Amino acid sequence: MDPVIQVRDLTKRYHDVAALDGVSFDIERDTIYGFLGRNGAGKTTAMSILTAQNFATSGSVRVFGEDPYENARVLRRICFVRESQKYPDEATARTAFASARLFFPNWDQAFADDLVDAFQLPTKTTIKKLSRGQLSAVGVIIGLASRSEITFFDEPYLGLDAVARQVFYDRLLADYAEHPRTVLLSSHLIDEIANLIERVIVIDRGRILMDQSAEDARAEATTLTGDARRVEDFTRGREVIHREQLGGVAAATVHARLTDAERRDARAAGLELAPVPLQQLIVRLTQAGSPAPDTTPEGSRR
Repeated sequence: MDPVIQVRDLTKRYHDVAALDGVSFDIERDTIYGFLGRNGAGKTTAMSILTAQNFATSGSVRVFGEDPYENARVLRRICFVRESQKYPDEATARTAFASARLFFPNWDQAFADDLVDAFQLPTKTTIKKLSRGQLSAVGVIIGLASRSEITFFDEPYLGLDAVARQVFYDRLLADYAEHPRTVLLSSHLIDEIANLIERVIVIDRGRILMDQSAEDARAEATTLTGDARRVEDFTRGREVIHREQLGGVAAATVHARLTDAERRDARAAGLELAPVPLQQLIVRLTQAGSPAPDTTPEGSRR
């Protein structure tokens, strides 16, 4: 592993509420992460602390091996794009990009100009007069064209229509292939980004619920469908995170990595097996309120 971010026992409390409750994780270099969870789970709080826009109650954060707070060396290597990004009242997209060019050392103006055309963005209109989708495009363009070593996208593309979101995904992947960097995507549109992300971190109620590769996450659960009694027999003693039944036919989603032998036994019992899409898995796990596993990175355990 080659972590660019190391988080240890991070806690953030707002009075009696723990927005983050002792979370620990690493973010690896040149990897696209899905940073996922329900509203209020702690995602934005964590990203705000990692980018020195908020304070931790306790715990430690290291970005490029340093504390990011009031650290220009670190902050110039990070881009944080969020849905609620604020701009001066008279700023236009053109002035926003000019300011970004001065701040981000890897800024690519030609790439920014190409993205302006792709998103059909008016650059002379004041930002406060732009539509929500156009405002989202401003943030997305800054996040992509900055080519920062670490880029956080905190739902900035929610205002984009389906076509514009696909433009974002396509351009992100193409540019990432040529200019690898670390990208964290926070999104509720999990199905849309499922094929983009290489690792998944899920936060639920301020704790880490999942921290693993996207490939491993997809293998974490299986849905079995068939005769209700046979489904019940096969799933007995296993962690079932969702169950439904219509007449004599039932479907159950088990949170377990089934062995080849178990799959053969299920098929022999007349059950159909289907993989669980990443979005459905995360929805089921957060609905079930599964306890957070021990995902403390190796080397930090005592």
